[in-house]
Amino acid sequence: MVAAVPTNRRAILLAIFVAFGGLFGYDIGVISGLLIMPNFVERFGQENADGSFTLSSDRQAIITSLLSAGGALGQAFTADRFGRRPTIIIWAGVFTVAIGRFIAGLGVGAMSGVLYNGETAPKALRGTLLVLYQVQIISGIFLSYILDLATHAIAGPLSISIPVGLQLVWGFVLLSGIFFLPESPRHLLGIGRREEACRVIATLNSVPLDDPLVEGYVDELQYAIDVENEGGKATWMECFSLENGLWKRTVNGMMLQFLQQLNGQNFYYYYGDTFFQSAGTQLSPYVIQVILGGVSVIGTIPCLYLIEKTGRRRLLLIGAAWQAVCALIAGVSGHFTLAPTGTHQAQLTSRNKQGGDVLIAFAVLHVFGFSMFWGPTPWVYLGESFPLRIRPKAIALGSATNWVSFFAPKIAVDIGTFILLIFCAMLVVAFIYVYFFIPETKGLTLEEVDEMYRSGVKPWKSASWVPTLSQRAHEKTQAHEVRNENHDEKNKNIDSP
Repeated sequence: MVAAVPTNRRAILLAIFVAFGGLFGYDIGVISGLLIMPNFVERFGQENADGSFTLSSDRQAIITSLLSAGGALGQAFTADRFGRRPTIIIWAGVFTVAIGRFIAGLGVGAMSGVLYNGETAPKALRGTLLVLYQVQIISGIFLSYILDLATHAIAGPLSISIPVGLQLVWGFVLLSGIFFLPESPRHLLGIGRREEACRVIATLNSVPLDDPLVEGYVDELQYAIDVENEGGKATWMECFSLENGLWKRTVNGMMLQFLQQLNGQNFYYYYGDTFFQSAGTQLSPYVIQVILGGVSVIGTIPCLYLIEKTGRRRLLLIGAAWQAVCALIAGVSGHFTLAPTGTHQAQLTSRNKQGGDVLIAFAVLHVFGFSMFWGPTPWVYLGESFPLRIRPKAIALGSATNWVSFFAPKIAVDIGTFILLIFCAMLVVAFIYVYFFIPETKGLTLEEVDEMYRSGVKPWKSASWVPTLSQRAHEKTQAHEVRNENHDEKNKNIDSP
């Protein structure tokens, strides 16, 4: 049979739809806006001696991060037990019907850890489609900033309930079509449902079920899965097993997520408005958030192209250097030139304002650089680095690490813009870590990524590494066909008179 020309149109459409799950970024952005709304602070803050209310940095950190970490771990239990598609349905439902931040946080964290597109996307487009998920996250944040700006002046609880209530829209959009999504072919093969996996692969590539591409791809996947599953059911401890470098992959995924949180961008999102006002800007905190949100959206779009053109490893190295320079200049400028927080605008000197201009300029460049490099790329890496056997658990550990950023708000309150020098130092650490420990995964199937780790190739040489998995799978299939032909020939000779 002549092979049909595969297209990725169906896979791309499905990926775009699944990326709506990335609009959990709306929930992230809404929370950061609520933290400075008077009605929210009065409800959840602590009363001062003068009758005013303050939301402590510790309480802010709990509200914004820790609950989502629990959800990120929780998805691992449902992904293996029920499959990727049911897991999206379950946690999208949790997010949609959430009552309060506690339940919504679980749904948000879980949705961040599924990374369905990483398993279903063709290898040539996997990076781009995973970045698309990040685009939706940033778009959700940006949209929430606009709504916070529009509702913050409303008197009473409506200023809170309107932006929070609109999260139902994104949940219903995802739930409305999620039942049409196919299950991950890797998961189907992992539980012995080969025929269904073949149908999914044929659908995603827009080719007939009997096309040679389908059988060849399924054979390759099955070969890799059989190798993975020789040791029985995976455990959490296996994520850190010395065998086949699993511990390296898990630690790399967690480290990239940890370092992403220490890039410095959250300082601008949560505290930028305070320091920008000290720099002399007349803009409200809500307008500043909208500006930073818009910069983030614009910055993420080039990564849709660069992730496959430039590669994951190089983007991380470029981004670490870019942001380190921005953090150094903004931190030093802010520390030595800004007026003390709370200084009246009329009391600002020309030095204060000039230093503030430098801070704002490099803050924008920092956020733009993060959005183009370190915002999307660690999520791409997390979505393509683990074998099916431990994939949900390893991704859960990485996602949870991303959400646990409890201490940053406390430090920012204590030392101000000087915290950017800490972020600068962490970005230097990030550059060194990526160079010595993060291999290039561009252009490889998930099974070939597994083979690369097994081969022990040095990360700085990984870009030129050539996989052999498909060849070995092909040879195994050919050997099996030869055995069948010999068996048939033998039976034929026996039956002949």
